[in-house]
Parts: sequence; structure tokens; C-alpha cells
Amino acid sequence: IPSNGSLPSPPRSYIYQRRWVKLDTDYLRYFDSEKDTYSKRLIPVSSISRVSSVGDQKFEVVTNNRNFVFRAENDADRNEWIRTLQQIAEERKGKAAVRTSMSLATDSATELADKSGFLELRGFKHKLFVVVAGDKVFLYKNAEDYRLGIGITYIEMNVGNVKEVDRRGFDLTTPYRIFSFSADSEQEKEEWVEAMQQSITEALSNSEVAERIWAVESNRFCADCGSPKPDWASINLCVVICKRCAGEHRGLGPGITKVRSLKMDRKVWTEELIELFQRFGNIMANQFWAANVPPSEAISPTSGSQERKRFLIAKYREGKYRHYHPLFGNQEELDRALCAAVTTSDLAETQALLFCGASVTCDTGDPQCPTPLALAERSGQRLQMEFLLHNKTSGWFGGCHGVGQSSGRLLRALLCCAEFSRRWCTLQDGVLSYYENDRNTVPNGEIRVEEIVCLPLCSCMAWHSCSGPHEGTFEVYTEADRLYLFGLENPASAREWLKSIAKSFVHPCAEELLALDFERLGRLHYKGGLTLERAQEGWFALVGSTLHVCSEDGRRQEPLQLRKLQELCDGVWGEPPAEPRRAGRTLYIQGERKLDFLGWVHAIQKAASSSGDTLSEQQLTESDVPLLVDRCIDYITQCGLTSEGIYRKSGQNSKTTSLLEVLQRDARCVRLKEGEHHVDDVANTLKRFFRDLGDGLFTRRWAPNWLWATALEDEEAKVGEYRQLLAALPPVNRATLKALINHLFRVQCFSGENQMNTHNLAIVFGPTLFQMDGKDYKAGRVVEDLISHYVEIFNVNDQEMKKQQDEITAIMKMREASSSGTQQAGDFICTVYLEEKKTETEQHVKVSATMTAEELTFEILDRRKIVMKEKDYWSCFEVNEREEA
Repeated sequence: IPSNGSLPSPPRSYIYQRRWVKLDTDYLRYFDSEKDTYSKRLIPVSSISRVSSVGDQKFEVVTNNRNFVFRAENDADRNEWIRTLQQIAEERKGKAAVRTSMSLATDSATELADKSGFLELRGFKHKLFVVVAGDKVFLYKNAEDYRLGIGITYIEMNVGNVKEVDRRGFDLTTPYRIFSFSADSEQEKEEWVEAMQQSITEALSNSEVAERIWAVESNRFCADCGSPKPDWASINLCVVICKRCAGEHRGLGPGITKVRSLKMDRKVWTEELIELFQRFGNIMANQFWAANVPPSEAISPTSGSQERKRFLIAKYREGKYRHYHPLFGNQEELDRALCAAVTTSDLAETQALLFCGASVTCDTGDPQCPTPLALAERSGQRLQMEFLLHNKTSGWFGGCHGVGQSSGRLLRALLCCAEFSRRWCTLQDGVLSYYENDRNTVPNGEIRVEEIVCLPLCSCMAWHSCSGPHEGTFEVYTEADRLYLFGLENPASAREWLKSIAKSFVHPCAEELLALDFERLGRLHYKGGLTLERAQEGWFALVGSTLHVCSEDGRRQEPLQLRKLQELCDGVWGEPPAEPRRAGRTLYIQGERKLDFLGWVHAIQKAASSSGDTLSEQQLTESDVPLLVDRCIDYITQCGLTSEGIYRKSGQNSKTTSLLEVLQRDARCVRLKEGEHHVDDVANTLKRFFRDLGDGLFTRRWAPNWLWATALEDEEAKVGEYRQLLAALPPVNRATLKALINHLFRVQCFSGENQMNTHNLAIVFGPTLFQMDGKDYKAGRVVEDLISHYVEIFNVNDQEMKKQQDEITAIMKMREASSSGTQQAGDFICTVYLEEKKTETEQHVKVSATMTAEELTFEILDRRKIVMKEKDYWSCFEVNEREEA
């Protein structure tokens, strides 16, 4: 604060009131006392035209429309105030002169109003004119004061919090005061709350990047309209722009301009990108893009949305005002000149060449450096590399305004509608058009990229009924619930088209998904985490069995490993949404269009299921063990540890085959239950799984080394070799081997009952795991060694061993109780109420340790003779002693 102190200030000509006055670089403000945070009046320094002495201890501050007279304690104080005010006013006038060279601009409250209008404020008789601008909220007595810039106070939103109170009211709470506002309608209130919440977000964002980029004088004003302190940028055009222009830039599409926030998109701003903006500056950019702007077509900070849109389309999409490169129109020469320019530090030349038609992916003729990017890297030109990288996907089409191509050239495509016929397709300015042939100028049809909701790469079943190709196809789903099928001669061409279309329709917040080798990409509504109240829009990319999610605010969530889902509940269209659930996380996915939603459900189901016969292709637990293996081990641990000859006896072949099939199809849906499944059938299923496993548990590459290790006579050396071989296995194989040996270690602990000691288990599992005929004794020796040295080889600590011993003890106690005829441990009598807690609705049920909620629900309904109807949904809740569900 350059100056502050206590001055009497006159609300009227002849009466002075004592006020605490503060002067900073933007405002002269006065307060009731020095303890107050919010002023009674603020005067923009930029509006002060003159400061002069008007008698003893008094001075006058003259603004464009109003005069203010102050009286200091003494003449010395008065002179200090006059000197300071004059100095700051002169500095502001000097800066205003520089700003005028780009465009006229007014003060912060009036130039970038995100929301303005009248609101009632508790404590004031009349409505106030309220303005949300950037990271501040300004209060004015009326609209005229707003126009003049003479306000009451402003509120820094970095300490604010907005809360809805009633239908029309809301509170803006700060540590110093609560501002209770009331709007004219509920809709108005919601708009004000949203605007203020956005202001809080902006206030809490990081200004470090902005300050570094603003260090360049021309970057302090919007490259398009001249507004001061622009905090947005187009990272491929290298221009710094204001919030209002940024909104219109987004409308041009990411193929033309990629908009990012200087304050909120922190991850984007690498050191190279910041340095690129410092080197470029808005002046260099506008020397190219705005070289020939007629004054009648220029825009200012006060220009409306339509004016901005018209200007920006002409400036960037059409290139109407640009400074044409001498080589414009000669593609070969442009490409050759670009290859030369990127090896130098001349960024202006690269900009002119690239945006006049040079191809960023042109062939350089150098096998070692086939692209301009590779040439720039070899030459050590970091900023050239950064500039080229951000323009790899930009949609510049050789400067031709009427004709455009996908990826710089036209490709042939087959359009599949009611019939399959060859069509010439182009992708330009956010429109996918298809023509009768390459000579036609009027398209047969168009698909606007903003209408696209999903892009799957597929080998569509529809192709198999025609004579066209069976591979190299992709689909386009639109908001109108229409499906278009396209096909090309090979999969590589199909993927190239798919990527080009995706770059045009994916929102900038999800642009990082484009780098993935996705099979399906689109937008859906979802709920998850702490935001279950409302569904938000997100961008989804399916890559193999991994689902990547990017939220509407640009945050990329932890990818979902679909094969590791605990549960996948798929709702029918119009009913509950698809619900992938992993340990500690549930995601509810909702579809607005039937075709698109059903496609996602089918794709997620397929990706979440087992897809092959190797371990890594199975459904997995969180610890990377195949769910099939985990289910079988868990069941035998609970029901078969004391079963005589477990794993040596063979189960029924038909039941083993049937069980293996359902487990391999979807192990998540299978619940093994005592009485329904015999332990020998389950044990046989587990053995057959390992015997038929593609590549084997020990893998073809490492299996011979495991067998060779058995010949080592030194036990310590042998254990060491086993540990090295264990570390060399793929993660899923390693985790599965540990889980299996841990299980066999438990089984042999009960050898007194089941007659299966370590040696007997090794005889059974050696040939099974190594997929041999049993003649080579080494296979059994490996398994025997692994069980005998389980603790050392698998590095099992004391805590793990104690946990296993406790589990074994608990299992033994449960079995003893069962064999003695007493009630099985875990069974208890439970009181269940049907719909209401009344005596006439209660039922007493014996609940076993394995009973599910579904089984309990059906038993109660059967007892009460209630018939389930098609649309009925029944839920079962457990309630604690405080009667909380």
C-alpha cells in the first residue's frame, strides 16, 4: 500500500466525517475505521484526472464525473497525499497510453464482468448493482456508478464461500463478514451462485505462470481485443487472450486453437512452453495473424459475443488478416523451407510457413530425421520442437478456404448407411462430409463433430453380410442416436481417420486421451467418488481392458482395470446405469442415447471378461491373482482342507468341465457353495485350469531353468536360484504362484486328516503345473521345494505367518464344531422385519456364514407367500443396535 492514514472525507460539501483512507496502485478507498476490511467507497486511480490543494489541510481529487474533497491532520500530511496521488495517477496515464495502441480498455470491474445486475443486500435499503469480475465481486450503488467506476467496495474471492439459503437467497461468507444477497428469481439466484463459485475457483488458482508470461509487455493485453491481464492462452497459436475471447476460441475447435488457462491448467505449462510464450509474445503473433486488420473490423474489450466470433473466425479460421509468406501456394517449397527453418531459432519464420500451408509432418528426405520435429531435435532447437508438438494436430489446410483435408490429404472411405457404397470423404472445420465422388462439390451428407458422442474402432458385424472388407472399420455415434459405419481398405487407414475425427470432437480438457491407442472413445455422464448427488459429463477411452476417465474439469482419474472389477452391474436401457465396482471405488455410468449406451455396456462387459488362456488375460483380483484361482482356493480352504485325498481324488469329469466353463466365462458371477459343489470337483477344476493354461504357470521361457535348479545340492544356493527365477516371472504369474503355494502350504498342515503331505501334493501338482506326463521327477521336486521353503522363497514375514496360523486355527475350530454335531460356527438366529418394524411383520431366520442377502430376501418372501413381479425390487439392510442402516 503506497499510502494510508486517517482523513476526514466529505459526503456533502460542508460536513467532514473522519474516515480511514487507503491508497494502492488501483484504488483510493475509505473505511469507517482502520479495522474494517470492506470500504465505504472506492475510487479507481485511473479515473483521477487532477489532484490539487484547496486551502488549509485540504485537497481535492477530481475524477471524470465527480470531485472529492479531503482534509488531512496538517499541511505536511496533505502535501504527502497530493504528491503520492499525483505520482500514481501519472503512472496509470502512462500505462493507459501504451494500452491504447492495442485497444481501448476500461477498469477491471467494467471490462471483464462475468456477471452483473441488481441484487438486494441485507443492511441496504435499496438494491445494489453487483458485478462479478475475475477473482473479485464489486458492489455499486447503481448502474451509473458502475459505468463511472465509483464503487462501494470489492470482495476478494480467495477467502469467500457461497452457500444457497432459500429459493431466492444466498450468502457470500468471508472471515470478516457475511453478505446476504437476494435475487429476483430462483433461476437468477442459481446463475449468481455459479458465477461466484467460478470466481472463487479463479481466485484460488495459481498465478505464477501468468506472472511469468505477463512479464512480456505485449502479453499483458489480450491479443484479440486488448483487455488487460488476460489469463487464458491458445497454446498452439502462442497468443495470450482474455476469458471472453477464450470462449469464442473454443468454438473454433481444437483443430484450430487449443485453449488453456494460465492459472488453472498447471500441468500444461512446461518450462519450454512458458519460454515459448515469452519469446513469441502477442506482438510477434499479431504481426502475422493481424497484419492487415481494417479498423472497422477490429474488436475491443466491450465488443459483444457475435462480434468476437465473427472476428476470430476471420482471423484464425479463414486467415483473412494474416501476413502471407512469399511461398504461399507452393506446397513443395513451403515444406522445404519449414525443414530449414526448424533447425534455426527463427520462430516467426516457422509460424508463417506452418500457418500458410507447410505440413508439420512433411517428408524431410533424411532417413535419420524423417520429420521437421526430428530435425529440430537433432539441431537442439527446444522451442521449435515445442511449437511443432502443439501444432501436430492443428487443422491447417494449405491456406485454401474452400477445401480441406483430414491430416493434410484426402483419403478414400466407404460409407455404410442403408447400403454400402463408396464415397469421397473430407474432414474440415469441424464437419465430416461425404460426396458421390472426388469431383463433386456438393456433399451427399454431413456430420458435425460437435454432434458426435462416441467413436468405436470395430470389425462391425454388419460388414459380414456384405462383400466389403471385414477389417478397417469404425463407427460414428451422434447425439440424434444415429449410427454411421465407415470402412477403409486396411486397419491402419481406419485408425488414421478415427484419430483425425477424434482430435476434432474431443474437448480440450480430455485431449490427453488422444495419445492412447483406444478402441472406443466418447462422452458419457457418470457419478462416482464424493459427487453422487449429480451426474457429470466425462470423456471415456477404452484401451484393451483399461477404462480411462477424464472429468469435465480436466482432471484425469485413476484408470479402471476392468478385469479387476469386483462387480459389474449392467442396467437395462432406461433403468439403473452400468456400475463397474472396484475395491474402494464405484463408478455409475449413465447413457443418454440407447445405441451409444448399449455399445458401451457391451464393450465394457467384453473388456472385463477373460479374453484368452494365459494368466494375464484372466479376470484378476486386486493382488493380480486370477479370480478363478482365487474362488477355487477360497472354497477348498473353507470346505476341503480336511477332505481325505484332496487334489489326489478326481472329481466328476462332466461337472469339472461345466464348472471350468462358467468360471472362465465370468468368475465374478460364480459363488461356490457347500452342498452345491463337491470339493473334489472344485479341486479338479483348479488342476485342469493350470494344466490347460497357455504358456504355463512357470512360462515356456523359464520352466527349464526351474527344473534345472533342482539339481543344486546346496540348499541355500537352490533357494537363492528359486528366488531369482521367481523375480523373473511376469507379475501375474508371480502372484498366482505365491497364492497357490501358500494354499498348498495350508493343505499340508492338515495332512493328518487329508493324507496329503508335501510329497503327495508335489506328485500331483508337479506334472500339472509344468504340463508334463509325470515321468520327469524334477517337476515334483520343484513343487516340493517351493512348499518346504515357502517362507524363505516368497519372503513371508512374521505378520503374514501369524495371520495364516490364526486362519488355520479358526478353520480347525469350525470343523471340530461341525464334526461334533454342534451348531456350525457363524450360524445365528436373526430377526428380520418385512417393510415395517412391527410385531406382525417379524420373522426369525437362521443365518449361516455363507448365506447371501439375496437368499435371505427370497426366504422371507417365500415365508410370507409374496410373489415377485417383473418390476419389483427388494433390498435387504443390516441394522445396528442404534437402528442405523
